[in-house]
Amino acid sequence: MPMRMVETILEIARWAPSGDNTQPWRFEILDDRRFVVHGFDTRDWCLYDIDGRPSQIALGALLENIAIAGSAHAMKASIVRRADAPDAHPTFDVRLDDAPGMPADPLAPFIAVRSVQRRALRSRPLSAPAKRTLEAAVGPDHSVRWLEGVANRRAVAALMFRTSAVRLTAPEAYEVHRSVIAWNSRFSEDKVPDAAIGLDPITTRLMAFVMRDFGRVRFFNRYLAGTFAPRLQLDVVPSLACAAHFLIVARTAPRTVDDYVAAGRAMQRFWLTVTQEGLQLQPEMAPLIFAAYVRQDRPFTATPSIWRRAKAVGARFQRLVATDAERVVFMGRVGEGAAPNARSLRRPLADLIVARSPGAGFGDGNAEARGYSSVRNRPSMPWASAGEKNSG
Repeated sequence: MPMRMVETILEIARWAPSGDNTQPWRFEILDDRRFVVHGFDTRDWCLYDIDGRPSQIALGALLENIAIAGSAHAMKASIVRRADAPDAHPTFDVRLDDAPGMPADPLAPFIAVRSVQRRALRSRPLSAPAKRTLEAAVGPDHSVRWLEGVANRRAVAALMFRTSAVRLTAPEAYEVHRSVIAWNSRFSEDKVPDAAIGLDPITTRLMAFVMRDFGRVRFFNRYLAGTFAPRLQLDVVPSLACAAHFLIVARTAPRTVDDYVAAGRAMQRFWLTVTQEGLQLQPEMAPLIFAAYVRQDRPFTATPSIWRRAKAVGARFQRLVATDAERVVFMGRVGEGAAPNARSLRRPLADLIVARSPGAGFGDGNAEARGYSSVRNRPSMPWASAGEKNSG
């Protein structure tokens, strides 16, 4: 049977990025023009999803995709967040209205092809026109700050090297890291394939062996410099091999769900514009997350030495950004390079659609989320993990 228009739009919109391919959304279709986006986060058991904010950024990317995909069919998406929904479960009512003469957003063709490139990029600087185009993409409520040149790339490489020392040794992150990788794979609908992580084949095989048991992780880290090769390949080389690093900065420090959703929408337009410009991108969000814990004096680990390292990361991040660190909502690297030959896919739309409860109407419906609980219980960390494995 042919897809309904709402399904056609959701089929494209589902390609929004989310940390480690969490896909923290489900769709409740009410009729041909109306549906509900049921969001969730992983803050209860994932140290990287601090206060659910990274998941809210991912939801913003999804909502921007919905608006862009709707424009390709001359339809305007009206999106309203339910004020009574808890922050851990942001819920949005969406209505699609005919908009004759509405131009298709030029970013629409790039939604499904946008991906993460974790390997080395060319260090040739971005052109001035490309930078202006990218800066305009985030809109008036956000701005882009560039970290360019050899000195800045080295500074970011040092920051990322120290950041990975935290996330690759913290016991609290071990189960997360182990669970989100699809071993011996180039593609995965709900995880990150190991071929897309950015490691060479030998290190990948060693990593698969070590991560089977945390005792092995401790042994390799303590006696065999187990984190050195992954940190070098996942953080140092990519940080040096790129055109520039960038920060997306909000006009005012985000505080609410709506603020972080808006940041996600700005981030998605930036990322899609990067793709439109023929460039590649990799998020670098772990320093932001650790710096947020440090600002709030909220230890996320029971290991004092790891918390001390995290505090050093927070201090180094603050020096690097040289601005109000709380206003930085996204960080990454960008440059010219080949498209990745391995990436995260997405769950089929049918798996993301949940049943409508009897009698539920637009604005007051509840959903029986088939498969929802099992997905929520899978440890995953939005926007950052070993090797910054943001979904492709």
